[in-house]
Amino acid sequence: MWEDMVLFAAIGFAAQVVDGALGMAYGVTAATMLLSLGIAPPVASASVHTAEILTSAASGAAHWRLGNVDAVLLRRLALGGVIGGATGAYVLSAVPGSIVRPFVSVYLLAMGSIILWRALRGRRAEDGAAEATVRTGRLSLLGVIGGFLDAIGGGGWGPMVTSTLIGRGVTPRLAIGSANLAEFFVSAVVAGTFAATIGLELWPIIAGLVIGGVLAAPFAALITRKLPDRPLMLLVGMVIILLSLRGLLLFFEER
Repeated sequence: MWEDMVLFAAIGFAAQVVDGALGMAYGVTAATMLLSLGIAPPVASASVHTAEILTSAASGAAHWRLGNVDAVLLRRLALGGVIGGATGAYVLSAVPGSIVRPFVSVYLLAMGSIILWRALRGRRAEDGAAEATVRTGRLSLLGVIGGFLDAIGGGGWGPMVTSTLIGRGVTPRLAIGSANLAEFFVSAVVAGTFAATIGLELWPIIAGLVIGGVLAAPFAALITRKLPDRPLMLLVGMVIILLSLRGLLLFFEER
């Protein structure tokens, strides 16, 4: 497997560019590629979450240095995400992720449509919108839901949290940067649960994903910093809609 580390590094690089620039889809991108190579689903999920500890830390640090992180958003999202991630990991055996995914997909489809509508209408979110959203007192709950769904569904923190923040008017770069850094804490909890239950194997996969993701993190954060809000919102909205439609199609194919 060590001979394939370059391939896994390329997968990690591609996944982190998507996740770091748009605030979502690292797990979906990396896991889909690993599954296409014949990696078993539990091993793929455990490997992705373990690698995501370091990649999300690198991505979050890059966003922090570039001013893409709101401290209050980060604190409340991380607290809720840790609680939700730990809870979701423990109840995974009782509540199959396949039951939750279609409902999440419908929600994301709606949020993606709202974000596209905002972008096409030309309404620009202001930096003060982040503070206004914090005052609603619902950020911790959003973190709980995002962490829970990420744990039981094998991914979904970015699409759930980032799309909701942008949909409610938070400046895209602040929503993406804050969600990326908060994801570090969620990934650490979920990966720790995997290690305690099924264990971790195939370390070349994890090492390759980490190397590629860490190398990509600064470039992805720079894209977020430099790209204007409207094109960024258009990209985020389209990615969310495509991911949600993909989830619904997979759900109906399994029936």
